[in-house]
Amino acid sequence: MKVQFTETVLRDAQQSLIATRLPFEQFESILETINKAGYYSIECWGGATFDSCLRFLNEDPWERLIKIKKKCPDTKLQMLLRGQNLLGYRHYPDDVVKKFVENSVECGIDIIRIFDALNDLTNIKVSLEETIKRGAIASAAISYTTSPVHTIKKFAEMAKEMAKMGAQTICIKDMAGVMSPKEAYDLVSAIKDAIPDTPLVVHTHSTTGLAFMTYLKAVEAGADIIDTAISSMSGGTSQPATETLAYALRQLGYEVDLDDKVLIEVNNHFKPIRDSFLADGTLNPLVMATDTQALNYKIPGGMLSNLISQLTAQKAMDKLDAVLTETPKVRKDLGYPPLVTPMSQMVGVQATYNVLLGERYKTVGKEVKAYCKGEYGKAPGKIDPKVMEKALQGEKPIEGRYADTLEPQFEKTKKELKGIAKNDRDVLSYIAFPQVAEKFFEKRKEKEENEVTYTIEEIKD
Repeated sequence: MKVQFTETVLRDAQQSLIATRLPFEQFESILETINKAGYYSIECWGGATFDSCLRFLNEDPWERLIKIKKKCPDTKLQMLLRGQNLLGYRHYPDDVVKKFVENSVECGIDIIRIFDALNDLTNIKVSLEETIKRGAIASAAISYTTSPVHTIKKFAEMAKEMAKMGAQTICIKDMAGVMSPKEAYDLVSAIKDAIPDTPLVVHTHSTTGLAFMTYLKAVEAGADIIDTAISSMSGGTSQPATETLAYALRQLGYEVDLDDKVLIEVNNHFKPIRDSFLADGTLNPLVMATDTQALNYKIPGGMLSNLISQLTAQKAMDKLDAVLTETPKVRKDLGYPPLVTPMSQMVGVQATYNVLLGERYKTVGKEVKAYCKGEYGKAPGKIDPKVMEKALQGEKPIEGRYADTLEPQFEKTKKELKGIAKNDRDVLSYIAFPQVAEKFFEKRKEKEENEVTYTIEEIKD
């Protein structure tokens, strides 16, 4: 049996460890080498990379993707898409979702992993269908979690329904690293029994220390592809090490196509990069450690690193343990949503409010209000009536699919940005993150004007 690997160093690994602060210039020179490693795919886009490029790195995320594709023509490029949320934190109308998928594929994406934070399949339908229409691989992802309302039987039924919707692969997305070896074996077995001909991907994090064992049992049960990170950027809130799993699986008799010599080159490139982020404090040693408490509070890697960053900025790191203790309580109150973006942020922020203000739900976040109203889809379980009452304040919850209530937005926004947006991709960036994109456009314009001025002066000389 062959086991294939998706390398996460350019997306989830760096998102989990360094809050997505890896600029293109730091990995450009190693891309052609990564392309030769023998990966099934390179996860390099989506998730928080889009926002971070615009907000912190002063990079056009679309141009970044195009440049990666140019350097990696032989390996499938993969992105993570939050269904109707795209890469933002709210639902967008269908015309925007379709346009975003179309442009993502045009710029070089070969696989789109699509999930919904609540596992509400009505929220992945449009993006999944558009991905297939545009000729990319649609990989539907189950947001894995444990709770009284989440069972292996329900997850297997969900996978079967995803395959009926047209998904070419199914991914079990364990964003918090809480899936145990037994749970992985049982769930992979159940899904393989339900849809034996559909390739199955397993994604987890090393946060709790379970990941290596979880992957071995998942592969034993029939998983076809696993997500790993090159060793210098692995472990902690990131994924398990690529090289270690390749070594172990080969010894167990599995076929692995990775080139070990190439992996050494890739790893050697990222070692000094990791060290530089450690030195400047961007990479906090806390997120590199094993934290078994995550088995209780279910916080995914990206959420934990961002939470630490936010509490540090507020000089409230002494409240971290209290916030982590409060998190599962808030999650229960909200009907056990999986802690994946944007739900992880909502639950984390609300838990922080509850701790820092000294009173539970003294302030209810606007995103939590929108969630209770139904703007993010159907809650997995029942929302606490008292929280619902505080959140809605007399308003009625939405019935049906929220995106059906939204007016088309793309063409209208395109007209508004005439003279500002250079192309459709700029329009999509603005729709996803208006204020951030606006600032980026301004900086880009200043840079271009300076470059033109310099060129003219050079000609005069």
